[in-house]
Amino acid sequence: MTADQKNIIKSTVPVLKENGVLLTDHFYKRMFVHNPELKNIFNMSNQQNSRQQTALAMAILAYAENIENPAVLMPAVNGIGQKHVSLDIRPEHYIIVGKHLIVSIGEVLGEAATPEILDAWEVAYNQLAQIMSGHEHKLYSEKVNTKGGWIGWKPFVVKEKIVESSEITSFHLYPADQGPLADFIPGQYLSVRLFIPELNLLQPRQYSISNAPNGSYYRISVKKETAANLNPDGLISNRLHDFVHVGDILEVTAPAGSFMLANNNDHPVVFISGGVGQTPLISMLEELIKSGSKKPVTWIHGCRDKNVHAFKETIEYWSGQKQAVKKHIFYDQVDQESAGETLYQGWVDLNVLGDELLKLDTEYYICGPGPFITKHYKELVAKGIRAEAIHFEEFGPQTLHLN
Repeated sequence: MTADQKNIIKSTVPVLKENGVLLTDHFYKRMFVHNPELKNIFNMSNQQNSRQQTALAMAILAYAENIENPAVLMPAVNGIGQKHVSLDIRPEHYIIVGKHLIVSIGEVLGEAATPEILDAWEVAYNQLAQIMSGHEHKLYSEKVNTKGGWIGWKPFVVKEKIVESSEITSFHLYPADQGPLADFIPGQYLSVRLFIPELNLLQPRQYSISNAPNGSYYRISVKKETAANLNPDGLISNRLHDFVHVGDILEVTAPAGSFMLANNNDHPVVFISGGVGQTPLISMLEELIKSGSKKPVTWIHGCRDKNVHAFKETIEYWSGQKQAVKKHIFYDQVDQESAGETLYQGWVDLNVLGDELLKLDTEYYICGPGPFITKHYKELVAKGIRAEAIHFEEFGPQTLHLN
């Protein structure tokens, strides 16, 4: 890019701050009209709730603000790249996206979109596409060069379907070709693709792997949605619960994700989860136990009540073993049957647990709804914990930018 083009991109930052979501909403609608086949790749639920439009608007804004040094965006590029690889996004998709994005800028800005602005953004987008597709090429290469690794969609057999609570059911997935299973780092996820008759579309969704690597199978643990009017996310999760049985085949992409356990030191670890957000953390905890780690571990989890509390017995077993996992469980509702247990009533509140969790070398892993993550992240930072020591996973498009 020329210096003049970079200055033009920076001059559009105020417009992006003001109208970024308007632009990306227009872009997605336009793209799906002209390229409806891409509806089979994109999560249409995130189109309805505007999370995808918001995430893209934030990404474009961050790129414009850092056009002089895009390298500072590499952590975000890696997170997005991991998601793209899990969805089997390829270079040809960037060409389609670029065409509709540039046209959308012209259509949304109208006369304000001068030829110079459109030219500058076309060059800027092509630069970003090269950065993204180049990084994703490396990720694809890593997968095909890993024992048992693959790219694209691969058939897996559901060999076990286990009810973990009134809401959460686990699926044990084995390679249909009976070949080796690619390893993964605890915290990563799989993409699963189903055909949804109600939408007449294939729809992919990401589910955290909820077991430690074992060389035989992946486990995903899926929450069933009970709302009267389900969004497409609920349609897919519920279809797994209601229509997928032992012996069925699911299409799956290789493990991906940048939310990963750091197991190369002896620092204390605190896991903080809300609801089904515990699934990647269960994988991390199991890995620590299997590896014989000496890390002091604290498990903090919150959910509505004992009926929806998945993996309750597993955590109780691990907390009673020599690994001495300390557990703190919060229920919104504590009934008489649960009253004798060591429980806290209400939402997860780190303040009631004292300052023993606030050691300088402690690593924190948080997973749950966006507001849950934000609350505990800000509380930890306010208590003097370094942002670099706080790791979190937001299910869905990346809209949280906390560190």
